[in-house]
Amino acid sequence: MAAAAECDVVMAATDPELLDDEEAKREAETFKEQGNAYYAKKDYNEAYNYYTKAIDMCPKNASYYGNRAATLMMLGRFREALGDAQQSVRLDDSFVRGHLREGKCHLSLGNAMAACRSFQRALELDHKNAQAQQEFKNANAVMEYEKIAETDFEKRDFRKVVFCMDRALEFAPACHRFKILKAECLAMLGRYPEAQSVASDILRMDSTNADALYVRGLCLYYEDCIEKAVQFFVQALRMAPDHEKACIACRNAKALKAKKEDGNKAFKEGNYKLAYELYTEALGIDPNNIKTNAKLYCNRGTVNSKLRKLDDAIEDCTNAVKLDDTYIKAYLRRAQCYMDTEQYEEAVRDYEKVYQTEKTKEHKQLLKNAQLELKKSKRKDYYKILGVDKNASEDEIKKAYRKRALMHHPDRHSGASAEVQKEEEKKFKEVGEAFTILSDPKKKTRYDSGQDLDEEGMNMGENPEPTTKPFFSLSASGPGSFFFQFG
Repeated sequence: MAAAAECDVVMAATDPELLDDEEAKREAETFKEQGNAYYAKKDYNEAYNYYTKAIDMCPKNASYYGNRAATLMMLGRFREALGDAQQSVRLDDSFVRGHLREGKCHLSLGNAMAACRSFQRALELDHKNAQAQQEFKNANAVMEYEKIAETDFEKRDFRKVVFCMDRALEFAPACHRFKILKAECLAMLGRYPEAQSVASDILRMDSTNADALYVRGLCLYYEDCIEKAVQFFVQALRMAPDHEKACIACRNAKALKAKKEDGNKAFKEGNYKLAYELYTEALGIDPNNIKTNAKLYCNRGTVNSKLRKLDDAIEDCTNAVKLDDTYIKAYLRRAQCYMDTEQYEEAVRDYEKVYQTEKTKEHKQLLKNAQLELKKSKRKDYYKILGVDKNASEDEIKKAYRKRALMHHPDRHSGASAEVQKEEEKKFKEVGEAFTILSDPKKKTRYDSGQDLDEEGMNMGENPEPTTKPFFSLSASGPGSFFFQFG
């Protein structure tokens, strides 16, 4: 800050038009000194008032504008400060501090190229000026960050863009353009609260800022609040009709909303084929809208499950949770598909994830059921051994037993190799074991409910004795002919 010159203090305010030049200058110097005193106390508002009085008394003094520019900079009013700094160097092109302040204002507002020109002029006047040297480096660094950010935005490397903008904003804290770019990238990264905060800060200072309105809408759009998002896009376009990004986002939002609603309507009407087509079309509108696309994948997965395309349904639900790993509905839908395809370990994993997130009675029961089915799946599948459905009747179980017992009876494989005979004998015993359980109503009930069969002393590994005793005997017609007797 320029040092205050010694002068007489004029206590009473006087109309400057009635004073001669010398008196006006003395009066102005007094106001400047008072401004300096308040500046030193960090009372920048009062300092601003006195520097303004000094300028009013002597409007052609470069240092007064320079001092007021410094005060405005401390108040964060860089655009006003820039005007004062520029006026100071217009009045005195050799005013080094004026050029420094002009450069600093340009840099703070994000105009690094103009800042470089101001710092270069300061160095021409004082080539050893350390502040000018450092600020010139800072301005060049900001230009480099801008260049890198532009390239990385095209590459969709939004994290790196945020990093570059954070570094640039250290030197350009009042640059709305840098803040908007950072906010847009934060939205693309799913960091919506941070993006909203940046945009809201700008809108508090400038409620008509179309870029900030666009970012607010973008955050809402990506959070699947499409109707509210459209309102912000429309407002941004009202402020800037040629805002290309707001125009595209508004169009996508409306199209996405319409397709999703049409798909939902088709699903409710039972037109699953049409619903599938509509959800697929909606998924092609905007790959960046993660939350909405997660819901669309889950919806299409539900359609596929209705069409009994369970593998496709699982794939859709998997895509949904890849996009949004907190999407409970998608986990539940996938878990049910896993249950329907007897992939019980996967079902248990999904239900555990759901229950950890939402500990409800319903989710606990679903997990319990899946764990039970998993436990049952690890035992011998007696229905599969006999080749019957789980709802098979007693008569169907008997017929299946006869058929499988004949198929694997040792006498039928007496001419086979030792290895084949051993394998067939094992299968024959399993058939008898299966019939022992499934032909006994009590044992069958315990087996179906997943209870341990050995709890009542039933050891299934020692050739159990079935309630209905089957036995095989060779008939008079020789080996290979069998008859059954049930006792």
